[in-house]
Amino acid sequence: MPRWTQDAAKRQVGWRVDNPQTPQEKVEAIHDLAVDDQVAARVATDFLRRPSVAFQAAGDDTARHLCNKAQTDRWRQADEAEPVPGPPESPVAPVVRQLDQTIDFLDLIGACHKFVAATGRLVPQMRGAALSEDEREVIHKNVDCVRATCEWIVTAVDSGHLDMDEELTKLLRCE
Repeated sequence: MPRWTQDAAKRQVGWRVDNPQTPQEKVEAIHDLAVDDQVAARVATDFLRRPSVAFQAAGDDTARHLCNKAQTDRWRQADEAEPVPGPPESPVAPVVRQLDQTIDFLDLIGACHKFVAATGRLVPQMRGAALSEDEREVIHKNVDCVRATCEWIVTAVDSGHLDMDEELTKLLRCE
């Protein structure tokens, strides 16, 4: 439905930004009030300071990927940028960036170790199991996702290129 039609429909049923009733109306009210990118960024930042909201947002693959990409782009931009006149950077900022990078590195190493450990524990348990054709197909598809993820990790580590093309994104979602 075109935006002007939605707005007219809202006016006809008495829907107002200051008095939304349903969860969907509340979401629409937030969207209506946060049309400006600066406002939307501030609201998103405020919401992500809530641990339960951040946890739920991190469960959305697209949101997580876009947030990671934005963070990487900001770091790359900061590394490439010439010093900007103005207030000096906090003396702890480089230390915080290094800590963030170390934490990300450890998280990635931990994810690899968890996968290897879980696989090393689970595959031997399948000894003697006769899998159906459908089950084998599901495992093959998931192993393809794992291979693509491993290749992406190696490419990102070796080249610094962290972006995913659309095909890789679909593969990693196992679509």
